[in-house]
Amino acid sequence: MMGPAHSLSGAAAWLGVGAATAAAGHAMPWPVLVVGALISAGAALAPDLDHKSATISRAFGPVSRALCGIVDDLSHAVYKATRGPGDPRRNGGHRTLTHTWLWAVLIGAGASAAAVFGGRWAVLGILFVHVVLAVEGLLWRAARMSSDVLVWLLGAAGAWIMAGVLDKPGNGSDWLFTGSGQEYLWLGLPIVLGALVHDIGDALTVSGCPILWPIPLGRKRWYPLGPPKALRFRAGSWVELKVLMPAFMVLGGVGAAGALNFI
Repeated sequence: MMGPAHSLSGAAAWLGVGAATAAAGHAMPWPVLVVGALISAGAALAPDLDHKSATISRAFGPVSRALCGIVDDLSHAVYKATRGPGDPRRNGGHRTLTHTWLWAVLIGAGASAAAVFGGRWAVLGILFVHVVLAVEGLLWRAARMSSDVLVWLLGAAGAWIMAGVLDKPGNGSDWLFTGSGQEYLWLGLPIVLGALVHDIGDALTVSGCPILWPIPLGRKRWYPLGPPKALRFRAGSWVELKVLMPAFMVLGGVGAAGALNFI
């Protein structure tokens, strides 16, 4: 799928989690709901770090373009080193390493560890990166027409404000993990969710997605999971633009209403 659809699906997924926790009697504080949705929307772009033309490659100028090249080479190297006898040869690393459950879990765990042990500046960094990505995905038309610097300033201001709100007692810095020193440990959860939702979205397209790597399926370690080919669509097609994106908006709205106990 394309960047805007990925970001919408990531935000909708976190809002759905918020509705589920509210239904279970453990409602999220509203700042956690909002911040988690933005993080998940941004994280839903991150698996495309292996693609030099993806939305994320433009988000941070030369830095993100260079990082995409490095991740593409790393993913390709891992693919070549681990491919099974049934896996085809490839010329690049797109939709390999960064499109797996293992990558999602490791990135989320790394973000949680950074938030806990890195202190406030690490939290601000995580928020900044994901707010910028969320703006690039959710407001992609406006982001492309404005300068990168304005988007970065918006991300920095948003990160500073959100951290200040979360830091207030009862607003969610210690949501889910309440032990001493565990503030912001939950930040990795919307990152994992956004990455997995990205992978599921790509699995719906014609190429499928090797979500289960390194678990082998038959003679393949990089088996491209997906529905029957008749039910798949091409990225950027009318199915994505006219069906899935409106559906994500509706589901996100329903999730937000449920999370805030409006329904």
